[in-house]
Amino acid sequence: MSFLISSAQAAETGVGGLDPGIFNILFLVGFGLIFYFFMWRPQAKRAKDHKALIGNLAKGDEVLTAGGIIGKVAKVSDDYVVLEVCEGTQLSFQKAHVAAALPKGTIKNI
Repeated sequence: MSFLISSAQAAETGVGGLDPGIFNILFLVGFGLIFYFFMWRPQAKRAKDHKALIGNLAKGDEVLTAGGIIGKVAKVSDDYVVLEVCEGTQLSFQKAHVAAALPKGTIKNI
């Protein structure tokens, strides 16, 4: 005989536990936390580390560019860095394209 109970009476009995509005809010907050900890926070940390790397470039540092070129810093200006890739060969790059600093002594031939 349950088919005779109207849907309005069944809804107000509170079957299901949580109010759908609260569940939706908790779902959104949970999704926001996942987004923050897995996407935004690591990206912000990488950007901060890269900015520190570019800001601390000095003559004699050994670096790797985003294109895979390894060289020793010969000259640093505001926006550009000149790398010596082999004896007598220097290439200019934008500072933003420096991907990583290498440990001293990585390049033996220059």
